[in-house]
Amino acid sequence: MESARRRGATIALACVGVFVAYLPVVTVAVSLPAIQQALDASTAQLSWISDAFVLPVAALILTAGVFADVHGRKRVYQVGLALCALGALVALCARSVQLVWVGQALAGAGAAALLPVTLALISHAVPDPRERGRYIGWWTTCMMAAMAVPPLIAGAILEHVGWRWIFLLPVPVALLTMVVAARLLDESRVHGKRRLDWPGQLTAAVAITTLIYGVIEGGAESFSHPRALVALTVAVVSAAIFVAVELRSSAPMLDLSLFRSPAFTASTLAALISFLGLIGFFFVLSLYFGTVQQLTTLQSGIRMVLVNVVSMFLGLVMGRVMRRVSARMLITVGLLVAAVALLCLTSVGPDTSFGSVAWRLALLGLGLGLAFPCITNIAVASVPPHQAGMAAAGNNALRQVGGALGPAIMGALLTVKAVGALPGHLAGAGLNGEIAQQIRGAAEESGLGAVAQLDLGSDTGRAMGATAEAFLDGLRLCLFVSAILLVLAALAAAVLLRRSRSTTTPVPVPNDSASSVAVELAERTTPGSSMAQDRSSSSTTAVSGRESSTVETFG
Repeated sequence: MESARRRGATIALACVGVFVAYLPVVTVAVSLPAIQQALDASTAQLSWISDAFVLPVAALILTAGVFADVHGRKRVYQVGLALCALGALVALCARSVQLVWVGQALAGAGAAALLPVTLALISHAVPDPRERGRYIGWWTTCMMAAMAVPPLIAGAILEHVGWRWIFLLPVPVALLTMVVAARLLDESRVHGKRRLDWPGQLTAAVAITTLIYGVIEGGAESFSHPRALVALTVAVVSAAIFVAVELRSSAPMLDLSLFRSPAFTASTLAALISFLGLIGFFFVLSLYFGTVQQLTTLQSGIRMVLVNVVSMFLGLVMGRVMRRVSARMLITVGLLVAAVALLCLTSVGPDTSFGSVAWRLALLGLGLGLAFPCITNIAVASVPPHQAGMAAAGNNALRQVGGALGPAIMGALLTVKAVGALPGHLAGAGLNGEIAQQIRGAAEESGLGAVAQLDLGSDTGRAMGATAEAFLDGLRLCLFVSAILLVLAALAAAVLLRRSRSTTTPVPVPNDSASSVAVELAERTTPGSSMAQDRSSSSTTAVSGRESSTVETFG
């Protein structure tokens, strides 16, 4: 009875942890127009507000997973909560966009600690991959709840007080969770020879940081600009060194042999590509609501929350659905439905009604709700239990790389397309000469949002109309690119998960209790598995059988 209560507390705290980790994502996204106006920030600076959070998540998540396995998951869980609270406090007190970056970076470091640990806690508490799917569905639901609740709270806050107060919510939630976890969460770690891989960590951090910096600078200036070229070159070289280091390391931060599993590779590619398109989409969608439709943050939040509310409620039943429908089908169909929803959004205009936008966003939420729980579940279930933490960290790391690149790439596409289309729309509105030159100069220097700050007298209405049409040209390009990315992610999942049905790779089993549970489970659930004469042969056969059974279930 006591063990059941402890398991329930572990699962609940894991779900609360991912809720805290994702709180800043949409809270900031729906508040970007207010932050831009208050701090006079450019589009590139707004991209960095999102990327300042996602970048440390992508750069540190692998190290956090290893550190938790070696030094204790409860300890890293508590540190992650503390960093999330500290980052929110810094952003709450920010008087400049640079200080918001600092707060977001601290919160991102906290999220980097929480994301792999929360999945590892569930994997440790529920070793049966079939039963675990139900709780990963809950985990995904809490992640979606973290994206659904904050827009409404942020909107209500911005209706009455300043934008800084949007960062208040994570502070009490994180601190209260720390107190509860100190009493109810048991410590767990991997027993073995895992250790921190500093060469891998440094090369991965350099590669991710320079890649995102190069994309943002290339979008803001030009990809032929020396800063962008140097950053992207360093990123490629660092990534190559990282692969070489991990292949030779006796204790790699990311065991590249994980990618021999088609199921793990499929889930990782689907997560990377889909997050690249979707986080970038949410970035430009928030600007559309604020810049084109001139909605308040609360009104924007109500619209954007539809995506996450549908996904959240679908996540409550996905554990049962995943037992009856193959993950290959759910992921492929879900991502294709999401792509169709994005293509439907290309027809929106300045005066598109709430109802017309709502069904498209609800359709997007339906697609994501079908796909994302399966993507996460496969990443953990396709590897042995002792590698579950590493698999979760690797999947989340590449997902966050996609999430970091999304705003940078979509922001660059939006700016280039919109600024390029602006002269034609200005001419069509009857604005030429010095006024048109002034508007173009402001847009090229600080983004389309800067046009609203100009004193254009009687020409203001026509200027804002032309700016809105130029923005819509950029938005449609971003939606089209995002839809293509989701289709590519769906194709990757469909092809690789089809291969995984007939692909099994025996893996060595360390002599620890988690592996023993996995061996016994595999021997009981794998039809026709034979018992070998010695323990070593039995272990290998059992785990191979477990992987085959898992792939049959999820693939």
